[in-house]
Amino acid sequence: MSRFFESFCSKSEKLINACFTRIRALLNKASAFLFSLHKRLKKIKHVRHIEAFGYYYYRLWTKSKYRALIFKILKEKVKPAWEKFNLLNSLFYWASLLMYRLGFNKQGDFLAGAMQEKSGLNRHVFYRYLLKELFLYFFVAFLFFFFIFFVNQILLIIQKILEKKVPLWDVIRLMTYALPSIIAQSAPFATLVGFLMCLGRLVSENEVLIFRASGQSYASILAPVIILGGIISLGSFFVNDYLLPLGTIKYNKLYRSILASNPAVELEPNSVKKTVDKTLVIGDVKGDNVSDLIFFDTGSDGQQRIVVADESKVKKASDPGVLMTLEMNNAAVMLFDKSHRDKYDLLTSEVMNLNVFESSISATSQKVSPREMTSWDLHKQIKAFESIEGHSKKQLNSYKLEYNKKFSLPFGSIFFAFLALPLALLFGKHNGQTIGLIIGIVICVLYWTVMVLGQIFGNRGGLNGFWVMWAPNIIITVTAGIFYSRLAGK
Repeated sequence: MSRFFESFCSKSEKLINACFTRIRALLNKASAFLFSLHKRLKKIKHVRHIEAFGYYYYRLWTKSKYRALIFKILKEKVKPAWEKFNLLNSLFYWASLLMYRLGFNKQGDFLAGAMQEKSGLNRHVFYRYLLKELFLYFFVAFLFFFFIFFVNQILLIIQKILEKKVPLWDVIRLMTYALPSIIAQSAPFATLVGFLMCLGRLVSENEVLIFRASGQSYASILAPVIILGGIISLGSFFVNDYLLPLGTIKYNKLYRSILASNPAVELEPNSVKKTVDKTLVIGDVKGDNVSDLIFFDTGSDGQQRIVVADESKVKKASDPGVLMTLEMNNAAVMLFDKSHRDKYDLLTSEVMNLNVFESSISATSQKVSPREMTSWDLHKQIKAFESIEGHSKKQLNSYKLEYNKKFSLPFGSIFFAFLALPLALLFGKHNGQTIGLIIGIVICVLYWTVMVLGQIFGNRGGLNGFWVMWAPNIIITVTAGIFYSRLAGK
């Protein structure tokens, strides 16, 4: 899938570049022709300026019989057809023709009459109104959640990077590469809150009552809700499955290049930095100078060691694979023997250089993490893991968690859309818009909490990745079913 999208994007880019090159060449030829024409017109006695030449042809066009014919066709044929054109009717019509062509006559009959009431009235006005209102509220809610996630996850990180005097263009690129994750998280929650506010307003203003009085069933009202929820889910899935891995790869690559040029970005004052197999306790940080540095490490022979320094200076590394070099002053190294806990070696030095490798900062610095893969790549990786005897169950479960999250989070929009209608009908009779906003935010917080806890228990406890990631959507479906049963009882 990723190779298909990469080849599609590269071919599209080449085609667009070729079109722009062709257009640029045509414009150059046109400008050269007009320039030469202007020179020739200056030599004619009756035409002094190019404006006079243009006016001459304008008079020919206004008096031409073809002009009257073109305007007649536009007025009598094109304009009435455009006024009668409806996107929903056209889509269902062409879909029904496709079903007939494929031999699915029943499905074709259903699609052909899907937009028609039994009375013969067309349903597209009702659908178009509901879809327009739902999309408007979804867009507003999407901006709300996008701003929250953007400030919480990106701006705080970017602020720390800017303090380290990283070039502004690199910071903008980091923000751009992080946007797909924000979009993927915002879309499902915006679906629930936006739909609840929209449907709540329709209920409180008695518009749903008018729909019901005009012969519309609850299923007719639910149809555009589910349709728009499905469209949002497909768009969110594309972002989550393709743009998110691409953005993560670009983000990690750029961040590593920033670390290579400015290693102090990774050092935060008065903090504890836990890496793959090391722990770094950092004191005060001023520029490239670090005070009160403590380094807990385990050597290749399994022996534990502690490195302590009074003052240290961060330097760029010259060797490949080395992230930074710490020049330590008044350093002391304590080496512990596992077999004899009461014995240790102590080394002191006025000046000592300590190399910090890239692999010690991030476990995925040289490997592709599950977050950097599409669903197709994750599926192949899971199959490859399962075929290996003695594979790591923890690592396999992390891939399964990410694989199921690729589907459960974006397609949560459909489940939220399914839940929004009964909630609005049951609780939106008074101040439906405000009640919808409050209930939607509460449900989003609970949904996010269950998903985060599921990831934690899945990674640490080894719980099944499918049930952990799909549990919030299953709970939403069961709750919606209960509400629909109450609605049917009423």
